[in-house]
Amino acid sequence: MEDTQPVHVLGGGLAGSEAAWQLAQSGLSVILHEMRPHTKTDAHETAGLAELVCSNSFRSDDMLGNAVGVLHEELRRSGSLIMDAAHAHQVPAGSALAVDRLAFSQHVEEKLLQHPRIQLQREEITSLPSQDWGDVIIATGPLTSPALSQSILSLTDVEALSFFDAIAPIVYKESIDFDIAWFQSRYDKVGPGGDGADYINCPLEEAQYNCFIQALLEGEKTQFKEWEKDTPYFDGCLPIEVMAERGPETLRHGPMKPIGLTNPHRPEKPYAVVQLRQDNKLGTLYNIVGFQTKLTYGAQKDVFRTIPGLSEASFARLGGIHRNSFLNSPLLLDSHLRLKSHPWLRFAGQITGVEGYVESTAIGLLAGRFIAEERITGSVTLPPETTALGALLRHITGGADAKSFQPMNINFGLFPPAAPEDIEKPEGRRLRGVEKKKARRTAQAKRALRDIDQWLR
Repeated sequence: MEDTQPVHVLGGGLAGSEAAWQLAQSGLSVILHEMRPHTKTDAHETAGLAELVCSNSFRSDDMLGNAVGVLHEELRRSGSLIMDAAHAHQVPAGSALAVDRLAFSQHVEEKLLQHPRIQLQREEITSLPSQDWGDVIIATGPLTSPALSQSILSLTDVEALSFFDAIAPIVYKESIDFDIAWFQSRYDKVGPGGDGADYINCPLEEAQYNCFIQALLEGEKTQFKEWEKDTPYFDGCLPIEVMAERGPETLRHGPMKPIGLTNPHRPEKPYAVVQLRQDNKLGTLYNIVGFQTKLTYGAQKDVFRTIPGLSEASFARLGGIHRNSFLNSPLLLDSHLRLKSHPWLRFAGQITGVEGYVESTAIGLLAGRFIAEERITGSVTLPPETTALGALLRHITGGADAKSFQPMNINFGLFPPAAPEDIEKPEGRRLRGVEKKKARRTAQAKRALRDIDQWLR
């Protein structure tokens, strides 16, 4: 008999959109609840489903050398709507997968609205649904509305954890001075959809770099409210001025590193470089890579226009900072992403304590597939922990220490080590250093893709 009870998905971000798609593709009816545009957030600019709030990059697409790339490929093989949309609206970004934000969001929304089993309801859900609703996936993200957040707190009896997340500014390409700036990817690397010249580079001499660092440190910052002052930053998305506070050379060995780049305008090697990455398909907008900031709008314009090549920069969007909240998932969720105390409620996306677009998508995909498999077969088969999907799931549902739980990106440290016999070694010599590390990661990646295929079968 056909299962006619709909699954309710709360939140139309990456995780909610992916969960709804997986459920509908499995033959289940879905009601997708999205509160925008009726109720807005501090970070979203549109009412579009799957809007990318921070960067437009899904990070590395190297499926044999980078854990993020492995996760990309696992999602593709799992029939991910988000990865399909990312591929369809990719923009050049070296070895990374970056997308045209608006076209990407429109693609996802159109696919969901056209699906005969998905109904979109634009409304705010202010409290956790009762068991009468049946299966529910809560994918409201790190900017869950205050009312629903309070409902979650009341039900879990555990104080929500929070961290600050920052947004980088976006510049109009036409306002960049190409007598100073130039196009080049590091080491001229040709990535998916690119040609080896995918980034705009702005060079700084040593004196210019030192002045820039000083301006960052002295620039006016956004002031936090009293209740926000003890909220930590997420290390993967630190404001640029916070990095500068850690030492004058920190940025030169981070987002402003000059390696792998050659200035065609001058023979001298740059002391530091600011890179900008294409943000839309037309190539008219570029975001400043790694320049998340809590500087005030006025300070951003003053400080960033001191960068050579950006003296006349016109900004399509300035940077910002917002507070994100997440559950203590190792304490509260079971291995099927269900709230232990109320198992009809599943959580997905950033609210579970994963960080990053593809990580959020992955947990949404798993939540949707788990409900579908449970409804259809009566049981759930978890992805092997040797896969990126399985490693991420295991980390947030018990692998991490609940006492020190913090948001986590996918990385090879979450995978079990590769077996010695699986590591390819060159004949006649031993692997050492970087070469040894690369071979281990390649072995982990190949094992992950082999095991995800078996799980999907």
